[in-house]
Amino acid sequence: MTTPEPPTDEELDELDELARAATPGPWFVRSLDDVDAMSLVAVSTLPDTGLGERWPGFDHREIVAATLIQQPRYVDAADERWDENAHFIAAARDNIPRLVAEVRRLRRQLEDTGAEDNQEVK
Repeated sequence: MTTPEPPTDEELDELDELARAATPGPWFVRSLDDVDAMSLVAVSTLPDTGLGERWPGFDHREIVAATLIQQPRYVDAADERWDENAHFIAAARDNIPRLVAEVRRLRRQLEDTGAEDNQEVK
């Protein structure tokens, strides 16, 4: 397995812009159900209640994304990783901005350390 190239500053800027433009977090995984969207695995702005609410018991405006809608088959990943995909999407909302900030912080730290090392060599 090859190691991916580190992100460029432009790629970090793009990730940062995508995160800023998206619905504010935090995001949560919810298991919902209804006659029109049986077994809906969704990413939501509200936490899961464990009740598997049926529409209209949940507000469609709370839903950011869906990784499974079984009936009818609107959304259904071939590898059946609906829950895993939903958890990844929900986690990405808060963690992508944190990771971008950490990469930038570490790069500044390396630059500062490099500048100090260069001054000592002179």
